Amino acid sequence: MNNIKTVLSIKDLENLSGIKAHTIRIWEKRYNLLEPVRTDTNIRTYDVSSLTKLLNVTLLINHGYKISKISKYNSEQISQLVKEITTKINSNSHAISAFKRSMMEFDQALFFRTYDELLAQKSFREVFYQVFIPLIEEIGLLWQTNTIVPAHEHFISYLIKQKILVNTAQIQTNTPSRTDTVFVLYLPMHEIHELGIMYLNYEILSMGYQSIFLGESLPVENLKEFTQIFEDVTFLSYFTVEPNPEELDHYIVNVRDNILTSNSRLWVTGRLAMHINPKSTNDQIKTFSSIAEIINELS
Repeated sequence: MNNIKTVLSIKDLENLSGIKAHTIRIWEKRYNLLEPVRTDTNIRTYDVSSLTKLLNVTLLINHGYKISKISKYNSEQISQLVKEITTKINSNSHAISAFKRSMMEFDQALFFRTYDELLAQKSFREVFYQVFIPLIEEIGLLWQTNTIVPAHEHFISYLIKQKILVNTAQIQTNTPSRTDTVFVLYLPMHEIHELGIMYLNYEILSMGYQSIFLGESLPVENLKEFTQIFEDVTFLSYFTVEPNPEELDHYIVNVRDNILTSNSRLWVTGRLAMHINPKSTNDQIKTFSSIAEIINELS
């Protein structure tokens, strides 16, 4: 069965564009901005082209255009105005909108075109912090509100992963210049959200550390071997949906009592990291509220 979302509600448009549903209704009634299809029960539904138009209209309004003027343009004229604006400005918000359009339309070419435009003005680090992190956060909210389906998230995540891997490959053959600790990056069992830990791997390598990337869904007992091979180890993990919140403190205690040695430590970030009970930790276990906080610690 095809579960790809091609029919959008007015609430979906609100979530994706940031324009309130009430305002969208007014624009429809007053300016015929969008042409929804109504169900048998008189509920508005929209296609992806309506979303594209609304995202473009939002950009124009954010750059001083009045809705009364925009409404007189057809979709092609609106797209042309958007292109003219984005060639003159450095617009992170436009890039995020373009990436969302790419995700909703499964448009790989749009993703690469937008990324290349950003990279002409910014470093990869700036693109990740200024565009990809806000985009990932928005995708999380869209997931929670059922605006997108797993196929959307998987599509855009894979493309972002590609860019992280390309940039990581350029530096991972460098000889480490920092030898005070070896970083072992992993995700706990059933945790599959890799983007954050993949980017941290890039940053750690950039700073000259040796990094061992183990990826998703690693049994905790597999960590023991690294404390026997290396003199000093920093385990780094990213908890987004796992461990299960009810088992979170048990997981930390298990690592603390059965994995860590006097010359090793555990660093944790991600959404669940802030829910770890301080009583389960010790001086060797540290939680971070963001990727940026970890980078500051390393710097």
